Amino acid sequence: MTIRYGIIGTGMMGCEHIRNLVAMEGVDITAIADPNEKPRNWGLRACGDRFSPKVYEDYRQLLVSDDVDAVVVASPNYSHIEVMRDIFETDKHVMLEKPMCTTIADSQELVKSADQHSGIVWVGLEYRYMSPISATLKHLDAIGNIRMCAIREHRFPFLKKVGDWNRFNRNTGGTLVEKCCHFFDLMTQVISSKPIRVIASGGQDVNHLDELYNGETPDIMDNAYVIVEFSNGARALLDLCMFAEGSRHEQHIAVTGDLGKIETTVPGNELIISNRASNDFKTIQIESDPRIKEQGLHHGASYLEHLGFVDAIHNSSPPAVNVRDGLLSVVLGVAAQQSIESGKAVYLNDLL
Repeated sequence: MTIRYGIIGTGMMGCEHIRNLVAMEGVDITAIADPNEKPRNWGLRACGDRFSPKVYEDYRQLLVSDDVDAVVVASPNYSHIEVMRDIFETDKHVMLEKPMCTTIADSQELVKSADQHSGIVWVGLEYRYMSPISATLKHLDAIGNIRMCAIREHRFPFLKKVGDWNRFNRNTGGTLVEKCCHFFDLMTQVISSKPIRVIASGGQDVNHLDELYNGETPDIMDNAYVIVEFSNGARALLDLCMFAEGSRHEQHIAVTGDLGKIETTVPGNELIISNRASNDFKTIQIESDPRIKEQGLHHGASYLEHLGFVDAIHNSSPPAVNVRDGLLSVVLGVAAQQSIESGKAVYLNDLL
């Protein structure tokens, strides 16, 4: 059975999804929707000769279409909750871009609604599917009882978005929700314990300070350190810098257990596994998943994400990345934002 997709939001990420679907078999894009003409045209160009979708200005017209089985929600973060409320009036399957929502309250509402929804709701935390990260998760047993996880992302500033919506916390949830929910999700995949406390320091020190939008200066942070503590005593660290263009590796990941350590980079094709007892290390070459037919913006991760989504639809199986994963990644981001604003540690129980 061909899965017929509708794409809501055809900006950068919407078109990224389209390009991945163009490379896949067994799918069709029958509809796209965006309130702005320019992104609608981007979406059509991304479809190329492969798909000939109907084009809508209002996504609600897409939702009542009988020839759409599954929807990708790639609209701005702040719109997710309203779009999802309308989707929950249908029986369509959904791939919802990260972050799931911009607030904890909206995320909790979405979890409750998704539990009653007949379709699959898959949250687009595709970093799990990047080869270095999936290889790390596969080899965790080699390093024993995990005590620490350190993630460094040193990269370029936020890209321009249609309407410049990503320049303000009120639209994105804040940098640590918008950008870093991927890394908080990874921390909870690596450490098999409940996160309980977040301590963070950060600010807006370099980027966007000379920009004005309707008289407003952007308020999004461009650097932070975030520590997440878990109930089993393990802890994780995020080191974020968004004025580090030209870095050799955009991301560096180190996971340390009582027997050894795993290190890798994104982009990268090596996994370094050290051993405390022998005081040495071995290097494992990371092979790209042979199923990937489109590398895209995320090193093939979005392609693998869609393969999993389509497989779940065909087999009526639960999503590999579910709404509770999405909720936890938002909660940790919100906690980090609040810790920076208050100068205090934030306990997750106080937020939930």
